[in-house]
Amino acid sequence: MATIRERSGRLIADFRYMGIRCRETTNLEDNAYNRRVLKKRLEQLEAEIVLGTFDYEKYFPKSKRIDEFKQKKHQQIAVQTNVPLFKDFTQVWFSQKKIEWRSSYQDKITIIMKNYLIPAFGNQVMSKIKKSDLLNFRASLAKVTHGKNQTSLKASRINQIMTPLRMILNDAAERYEFESPYKNINNLKESKVEVHPFSLEQVQLILQTVRDDFKPYYTIRFFTGMRTSEIDGLRWENVNLQRREIYVREALVNGQLGGTKTYGSNRTIQMSDRVFQAFLQQKSLNHGKSEFVFCNRSGDPLDYRLVNRRVWHPLLRFLGFKTRPAYQTRHTAATLWLSAGENPEWIARQLGHSTTEMLFRVYSRYVPNITRQDGSAFEAMLNKLNQEGVAS
Repeated sequence: MATIRERSGRLIADFRYMGIRCRETTNLEDNAYNRRVLKKRLEQLEAEIVLGTFDYEKYFPKSKRIDEFKQKKHQQIAVQTNVPLFKDFTQVWFSQKKIEWRSSYQDKITIIMKNYLIPAFGNQVMSKIKKSDLLNFRASLAKVTHGKNQTSLKASRINQIMTPLRMILNDAAERYEFESPYKNINNLKESKVEVHPFSLEQVQLILQTVRDDFKPYYTIRFFTGMRTSEIDGLRWENVNLQRREIYVREALVNGQLGGTKTYGSNRTIQMSDRVFQAFLQQKSLNHGKSEFVFCNRSGDPLDYRLVNRRVWHPLLRFLGFKTRPAYQTRHTAATLWLSAGENPEWIARQLGHSTTEMLFRVYSRYVPNITRQDGSAFEAMLNKLNQEGVAS
């Protein structure tokens, strides 16, 4: 039975909840009136405990024991329903799924679970998570700031965080036979891919100016469209100079060599003569020094962060070019090929795209000869048809 005690002139509620003795100090001064008020309040509290409707936070919003009892309550529900807590199921789910992913993606999911998902849902029973909880969580992510400039998370990053949450909830719903709360929650609309390719004249100037030991590196980047992780992880065994082919089978991510970004990224790139000559030059620079085509003095693969800081960005500043990521070399290759009139299907294969859709969706505005917006090409075709009709 709940009792009332006094300490330093304040009234203390003394009661038992979930088998634990609780003593919570109130703001009520010790007098007869306040004792009567607190007594009625404790009677209501005990009734709610019996009925199973007691909410510790509602009665004692500043208590240090709120999280403790929330966790115990969730654990009790988990035992009663035989449905695990989010944090427990997530561990099992991750251990079973990680075999499908390369190590870099495993690390990415681990960070998301540790920094976002477990803190938000860890002590909740999987089947008790509601759609409103998910929407509130997503809304809270939009308010998170990061970096030196304290910028908000972009829609793309929020979608990346929500994706494993969706996978976890849907998997649990299937295993424990409850309806997933993630139903009808769509991804946030993301901004278009930022494409700022270099012109052919700018590429020529960059290759003329860059230090000699990096000329082959950037020549190959600009004229193959290889991703940073692909060229940094390229080994000589995957370069066939006789057939003039590059076999993209691996990628270097966070210093670890693994599979490529997607299965479609595994591809064979045809070398142009300029690329072939760049490989010959690079071979003369580090022949026998390393298994990697591009390496540092120790023979280890390049660290793209170091290369960007010491070579790429200083070079752009020196030339007075707008700063942009080195990844724009890939976009440059695509736009130059398209503007030259190369077959889009061939370009897609070179870049590791499964279809040509992304080419035209991302790059079309940089290719005026292919994507006309004035209708003149169609008008010219109709005029030609009319002229042939008159002639006949």
